[in-house]
Amino acid sequence: MAITVCDREGNILDMNRHSADVNSHGEKIIGNNLFNCHPPHAAAILRDLLDNEKTNVYTIEKNGVKKLIYQVPWYENGAFGGLIEFSMEIPFDMPHHVRMPKQQ
Repeated sequence: MAITVCDREGNILDMNRHSADVNSHGEKIIGNNLFNCHPPHAAAILRDLLDNEKTNVYTIEKNGVKKLIYQVPWYENGAFGGLIEFSMEIPFDMPHHVRMPKQQ
């Protein structure tokens, strides 16, 4: 799973090894701003997430690999700190289970 962390202005603070491996410039992007490496449409979504402390979840397919992208706010001592992005490979076909609450 690739994990990337940015602050409330979109500056990349940290990333794990897998994130560095899958990003074209690797760890060199730490300290850079997300808005410099995303097209306008994606930058607008990121701006909305940062301005409104929102969560964004979606799937992508790239180079024959399907991924779940989960972008979520992080907080420190109750103050909004920015976003964490989790990116994980998932199967193209996977079961979906609806679990019913246990009857009392």
